[in-house]
Parts: sequence; structure tokens; C-alpha cells
Amino acid sequence: MKIDYEGKLNPEQYAAVTNVEGPLLIIAGAGSGKTTVITYRMAYMIDKGIPQHSILALTFTNKAAREMADRVRSVTGRKLRDLTVSTFHAFGVKILRKEIAALGYKDNFSIYDEADKNQLIKDCAREQGFRMESFDAYKVGTLFSQIRSEQRPWSKADDAYRGLYDEYRRSLRIFNAVDFDDLIVLPIELFELHPEVAERYRDTFRYVMIDEFQDTSLMQYRFIRLMSSRNLCIVGDDDQSIYSWRGANFENFGLFERDFPGFSEVKLERNYRSTATILDAANAIIANNENRKEKALWSPAGKDGTPIELYTPEDEGKEAEFIARMIKEIKLKDHLPWGEFGILIRTNNLTRRIEEALLAEQVPYRISGGTSFYGRKEVKDVISYLRVIANPDDDVNLLRIVNTPRRGIGKTTLEKLNAIARAHDSSLRTAMELVRAGDPLDAEGGADAAFALRAEEPTSGLASREDARGGLSEKAVADIGVFLDLLDEYREELLGKKKIAAKVRQLVDAIDYWGYLVEENKQSDKAAKWKFHNLEILVKSIEEWESNPDNLSPGIFEWLNRVSLITRDDLEDEEGGEVNLMTIHAAKGLEFEVVFIAGCEDGIIPHARSLEEGEGNLEEERRLFYVAVTRARRRLLVSSCLRRRKQNQTIDCVPSPFLQEIPPELLQNCVGESEFTEEEGAAQFGKLMAMFDSGEEPEGEPRG
Repeated sequence: MKIDYEGKLNPEQYAAVTNVEGPLLIIAGAGSGKTTVITYRMAYMIDKGIPQHSILALTFTNKAAREMADRVRSVTGRKLRDLTVSTFHAFGVKILRKEIAALGYKDNFSIYDEADKNQLIKDCAREQGFRMESFDAYKVGTLFSQIRSEQRPWSKADDAYRGLYDEYRRSLRIFNAVDFDDLIVLPIELFELHPEVAERYRDTFRYVMIDEFQDTSLMQYRFIRLMSSRNLCIVGDDDQSIYSWRGANFENFGLFERDFPGFSEVKLERNYRSTATILDAANAIIANNENRKEKALWSPAGKDGTPIELYTPEDEGKEAEFIARMIKEIKLKDHLPWGEFGILIRTNNLTRRIEEALLAEQVPYRISGGTSFYGRKEVKDVISYLRVIANPDDDVNLLRIVNTPRRGIGKTTLEKLNAIARAHDSSLRTAMELVRAGDPLDAEGGADAAFALRAEEPTSGLASREDARGGLSEKAVADIGVFLDLLDEYREELLGKKKIAAKVRQLVDAIDYWGYLVEENKQSDKAAKWKFHNLEILVKSIEEWESNPDNLSPGIFEWLNRVSLITRDDLEDEEGGEVNLMTIHAAKGLEFEVVFIAGCEDGIIPHARSLEEGEGNLEEERRLFYVAVTRARRRLLVSSCLRRRKQNQTIDCVPSPFLQEIPPELLQNCVGESEFTEEEGAAQFGKLMAMFDSGEEPEGEPRG
């Protein structure tokens, strides 16, 4: 298959594709066709007679690796069995399977996942005399990972864990196991201790390409450096480096330039995704970062596009309502499928209000990069109680809550109850009622099953009472009775259609869910408090719903039906998909016709906690906002609330300082198009315009 490279690529892309000898740096701006360049570059090398087995392409996810390999096969029309397209960690495994004996391991080593790793850390800690009641294996595992991958050195505060770290490493050796960090670190050790092995890999893979180079860690760069010959091509965008919290180091670009003198550089600045207005705004924002490579995205289409729309809702509730209504309005007007809408948020705790509003407007959506509020275990547990109270024969939800919190109705009891339910062709709840009544096997239709069940029981003189109750002990029957009494009591309370929220709060207390959370989260009091806080949010949302004057039927059945729409399997519009609600981090690499950036306020974007954690984080927060802006193809809507509720109090909000960095002519104040009063919107927009006029940043905001 002959490929017309010049016809399919723009001049910059063509230069990047055809430059295959020597080190090459490809600066690939957002929406500039990065994947196309990587795909065609591999195809070009194969066309020029470079053997497939000499080419190595590394990326970060299995999905990206598969898609890249599939696209090269599609472009070339070849099977390409000897081409290596892999993630960093999978390639590390490939090396270790062949070479790990040189490091003293057997080649049948095990790879410990996060659960295995944490369990081994716990076992080692127990042997070393740590107090397990307060031991947090996840936190210690994170520390060990940072130490192992050289993200941080040991500090005095870590001294208590040095011996444990050594014991953990020693135990891995004893068990002939490696953890996830070892898949990068051990190949480095191998290459440094045995240069001849590194040379062999350099000879094999003479052409190496690295995708998403801005996401590489220092250890991954060392790995690349040790096994790469002169023909190393790195592809990335330092302006989209947003993963420092997991070890990514955008300064690796500088290390590449130092280690590979004489490198060529190609900039891909033509953006095929967004309007000129969106690109001009993005360029203006990111230009405020000092530590970056100069570039400016531009649109070959030459269309300016509509201004970026700024909305200033009264609070997060009004913001969510606005987003949901506007999505429906734009969909109807522009005939867009649901999947072409993206709602981007800085942190997951902003999802709940937006979910509520999408639900109210019957807008199908999905959560990416986090768990839906209604999908969190503690929230699902309480909703399951309400479902069983409303529908006694709901076996699925009954099984979820029957022993949550633990109440002595264990697996053996449930097996016997299931046998009774099958005997009577009834629900599990009916079987429980029969047990409580005292003679589950004499009811209509149960004679044959009664014989079968009793035949299975040992003939060692079981009391007739236990026999009549399907083999259940008196304690089990008593526990079932207490559980049923609880459900009966709250069914009567909740079917009254008044003060549902108050009854739910009482139910949470009655089952001592707080005690359950404390027991389940012994290692993290903070986690227990966070989960219980989610239940407070749930109760508050019910309270707001039932007190809404427009809600003419505020009953438990109506509320459950409403919530059911969130997780219904058939909610997705087969043709239009679902609206995408996600964190900005999760949105990287994606694009949507219409993008909403919610919560664009100081303290959220940029995030206050991130700024507290170290210098330089303001620039990463700006890169994060840049990524959010460049997800939009045609229309970008930004909302900044006047007030927001934080930690049980309402506070006044200030617009994000990053909005100040957008040229005013690219912004449009759209308060008049919403339901919010002109005065409220004008107050917020006035704050923003004052920032533009003065050229100053908000008080207390660190400068970039």
C-alpha cells in the first residue's frame, strides 16, 4: 500500500514524520494531530526498509498502545507482528522475563499488585512490632513507592519506616516477587550493573519513540536514556504536564536536550480542534508560565468562533441547574448528541449538585475519573435500606444490607434462608417473615422442600423448634427478627410522606452506620469522617428536594424513582451517548464540541491545597486550566459562583485569577441569558472586570 505522506500531512507533520535519523523533539500542541504523526512516522520507517523489530514505541496506557498499533496496521495494510508498541511497565516486564536472573531473581517471578503489596507491608509491620490499630498500609506503601522511584528522599519524619522498608524489600526477594515500581527500577539497575545487556537492547531497538513525554517521571527518563541509541524521538507538550503528583516531570524536556546534543525540533502548532477564539484564550493563559517552550496554537480553518461565555450563578445549586438546562437547550438547537458535551470540574466533590441537576432535567450522563456520588458505597448502602423499606421483596438490595452493618446474619444463615425462599417460591424477605413466625416449612407449597431440608439435617436430636425454622439457631432467628423489626418500623415512618430526610437521618443513627465506618476504616479516621459526611450530603439533598415548593409529590417512592434514573443501565441514548462529567485530569486527551468548566473560582481553580503544597504548583494549575480550555472544539462556557457552601458555611467567592489572563474581548458576560438576577451577575462580573482594568491579581493570590 503506497502512502501519500505529503498529501495527508501538513508541512510540520511531514517534517516530523520523515525525520527518522538522530534525536528528534516533537512539540505537539493540543489538537495538533500528535497520534497521526506517531502513526505515520512508524509507517514511514517501515516503508524505508527499517525492520519492524528495530522500532519501539512507548506510551502510558494499554488502550493507547493498542490504538496506536491498530492505526499503524491500518495505515500500512500489514500485520506487523514484530513491531513493539507497549506501555513502559509492560516493556519493563518483557525485559525482566528475559534478564532478571542477572539480578538474582528466578524468571518465574510474581508481580504484586497494590493489594498484594499492602498486605506484605502489613505482614512485615506486624513482625516488626508496629501497632496495627493505627497502621496505614496504603500511606506507607505510597511512601515506599516514592522512595523506590526517587520522587523524594528519606526525611527525619520517615525514620520509623526505614527498617520496615528494608524488610519489605527483603521479603519481596524471598518470595521472588516484584512490585509495580520494580518494573521500571529493576531494568534500570539491570542496565547500570550490566552495560552489555543495555547495549544489546540498544542494538535491537535502534528507533525509539516516546509518546506523552511530558508525563514521564525521572525514573522513566533514566530508563529511556539507558536503552536508547541516537535515534530517539520524544513527542509531547510541556504545556499539558499536569501529573506531577504521580511523579511526572516536565523538566525532562531539558534533560533530553542536554543528553542528546544536536537534536532536531519540530513544533506542531496547527490546531484542528478548536476555534480561533478558544485558541487565542488558551495561548494568552499559558503564556503566563515562565518555564515552558514557546509555542502558539492557531487554527488553519481561520474561523474566529463565538466568545467564551462567562456565567455568574448565585451558588453551586443555581450553577448546576444552569449547566443542565443549557445542555438541553444547545442539544435541541444544534442537534448535538449527548456525548458531545463535556462538564469539567477540578475535584470530585463538585459532582453531586451537577448530578442532581442532570437527573432533574433527565439528561443522561456518565462520570469519568471518579465515582458518581450515588455510586459511593456508603450512599448506596443507605439507598438500599430505603429501597427494601419501600419494596420488601427487593432481594438484591436486601442482600446488600442484611449484614451491613454486621448483625450476625452471615453466609450460613443466608444459605438456609435462600433454601426456604426456593421452597416457597418466595422472596428472601418472605422467608425471613416465615422464620420469624416460627414454621417456615409448613406453609403452602413447602412440603417437598421440608422433607428435603430436614433430610439434610443431622439426626442427632435437633430441637423441634430449630427444625421447624429450617435449621436456624435461636440466635439467628432473633437477629433476623431485630432486622425485620427495624425495617417494619421505618416503613411505617417513611410511608407517611413527611420529613423523609429526618427519618433517613434517624435510620442512619439507628443502624449505627458511623460505628460501622469506624470499624471498617480503623487505619484512617479521616476516611470514616469523609464517608459519613457523604451521608450528611445525601440527607441534605433529600431535605432540599422534599422542601422544594415545585415538588408536588415528595414521597419516598418518588425520590427512589428519581434516584434510580442515575444508575439505570438503559439510560444511555444509543445514538447520542451520555454527557461526560469528569475531572480536568481525566479529560486530558479528550475533546468535545461543547465544554462547561464549572467552579471557576479562586481556591478551586487554582486549587488552594495544591498551592499550599509547594512552589511551582501555580504553573501546573495554570497548565491544568489550559488543558480544560483546549478540550472545547466550538463552544466554551465557564461558570464562577457568587457564593459557595464550604464546610457547612456559605462563603463569598472570587473569580479564578486565570480568567484575568484571558483578553477581555474574548469573553462575553452571559448573565442575562440565565435565570439569575442582573444585580447578582453584575456584582461577580464587576469583580472580574475590575481585575482586568487594574491589571492586579486578587488579594492574597500568589504570583506566577
